[in-house]
Amino acid sequence: MRTILVLALLAMISGSHALPTVIQWEEDPEQTPGFFEGDIVLRPKNRNCMSNPSQHWPDGIVYYKFSEGIDDVRKDFIRKAMNIVEEGSCVRFKEADDDQPYFVNITGNPGGCYSTVGFVQDISILNLHKHDLNTGCYRTGKIIHELLHTLGFYHMQSTYDRDDYIRIAYENVKPDFVHDFAKYSKDFVEDFGEKYDYGSIMHYSPHAFSANGAETIVPLQEIREGLMGQREALSTVDLIKLNKMYKCPELQVKD
Repeated sequence: MRTILVLALLAMISGSHALPTVIQWEEDPEQTPGFFEGDIVLRPKNRNCMSNPSQHWPDGIVYYKFSEGIDDVRKDFIRKAMNIVEEGSCVRFKEADDDQPYFVNITGNPGGCYSTVGFVQDISILNLHKHDLNTGCYRTGKIIHELLHTLGFYHMQSTYDRDDYIRIAYENVKPDFVHDFAKYSKDFVEDFGEKYDYGSIMHYSPHAFSANGAETIVPLQEIREGLMGQREALSTVDLIKLNKMYKCPELQVKD
């Protein structure tokens, strides 16, 4: 795992020389160069998968296969993340038979966590770099984030009305990643009647793609520290949207 080291020289206090302080933070495997917004594999014609039923998995069943090289321990870890999504919705994940024409190919290649968005009658991609369990791509919340991409979700902070809720501090964004903060048009995303969700598991962290360690996403409302960019659990709004997207007969959301 790569680590960025920043040497911050402390000011001299009372005439004494302060020692350099090493500040370090880990790079986020969801923020990988070469992928749209850091973790999305674009198809030739990406549409609004959230509101377009043709890009929802038929009957809410996501077929998947594990590629060679993913050990049983990691398979079980991924399945536990799938179970969490299932418990809050009518979506189901099913391991594909050999004759299944469309499925998600779950791989363990180097290079971060990334996935395609929504359903197509072909092979979709979900990659999880083989980090140790509970680190990197193998944190449960990271896997759920990628599973929601597979189901048709895009990133929260790129929604059309985001400027009413956050400010993008472009002065702090790495120059090569400025394009990853573009907004979606209103006809590209669907909010299902729900308000902007700072706590969505699909929201970037405040320091996403930061060039200097300063915030790149600044909330315009007072929110709890650690809420924005959390990867601990699906938010209530995430679950409501998922249930509405897949027309679940009864909302599976618990207060």
